[in-house]
Amino acid sequence: MPQSRMGYAETERLSNLNLIQTKSASLKKLMARPENFDELVGQSEALANVFRRVEQVAPMNATVLLSGETGTGKGVVARAIYRCSARKEKPMITVNCAALPADRIERELFGEEKAGFTGGNPRQIGRFELADGGTLFVDEIGGLPLEMQSKLLRVMQEGEFERLGSTRTIKVDVRIIAASNRNLTEEIRQGSFREDLYYRLNVFPITLPPLRQRKEDIPLLVHHFLAKFNKKIGKQIELVSRATLNTLREYSWPGNVWELESVIERAVIISQGKTLQVLDRFEADRKREEAAEQDVKALVDLEHDYVLQVLQNTGWRIEGKTGAALILGLNPSTLRARMRKYGITRQ
Repeated sequence: MPQSRMGYAETERLSNLNLIQTKSASLKKLMARPENFDELVGQSEALANVFRRVEQVAPMNATVLLSGETGTGKGVVARAIYRCSARKEKPMITVNCAALPADRIERELFGEEKAGFTGGNPRQIGRFELADGGTLFVDEIGGLPLEMQSKLLRVMQEGEFERLGSTRTIKVDVRIIAASNRNLTEEIRQGSFREDLYYRLNVFPITLPPLRQRKEDIPLLVHHFLAKFNKKIGKQIELVSRATLNTLREYSWPGNVWELESVIERAVIISQGKTLQVLDRFEADRKREEAAEQDVKALVDLEHDYVLQVLQNTGWRIEGKTGAALILGLNPSTLRARMRKYGITRQ
């Protein structure tokens, strides 16, 4: 090999080595972060805002509503809140509303007593009883049938319910963390979600950003997953080329962190030697344009709905200690400008 080519190859190798070492150092710093945030990998401002919101609400008993696309890490954030809470010594129980048939959700949530049952156990303990004193994570709450929404609302308001097939009232003390990848305000407009339940759930909203809005976190996530799958599969892949990282940054990631994790696991399986080989082909340009259009509409709708909700909750008071501007973290003049921008008027 000519000397110049050897020099270029050596420079590229050292550059890659330096990159992995730098990213690994940053990753170790992140993994040492306190407050049990070890699963939340990233240093972007978008994710830092999520960290701040978690730190604010975790020690409280307030209900939390996590919103975001599938694969953005709502379950990870729910576990972080739980581990930082005063209820961490008690159980965290999870129920996924979208994964259960409608005719099973009630007995899963509230339990069941079978009258005249012979043999076995006539009583099924529901998730609320199992979570008593602890936390119930209600995932994909937008998939909860309307008739169950009223029963959930009652438990949240009164802390009591009856098992299916029983008249005995059971008291529980449960903190609710709910999550949805749906736009619940749109579900309300369509009549498929109760407005009163939404306000009960939306005490402390946290929105998880899609991966395409925090692309600076992709190198850290790549090395996080690389370490994970090296250990799982028994590989010793140490290098990720700049070209590979650039390709991963350019993709829009409609499946978010879940999709990236799958890509890295697949790459670890097929890679030979010390360098990660990503053979997936990404339709970067088309996906990026589609995502940009979706992002603009989603962000406008989200901000409009949130500003309107806060104004309604504060009785349309803009200034002062109980005013909407302080809650939103805006100057009163800025809030008035946003209201004009979105056509929000007092109702």
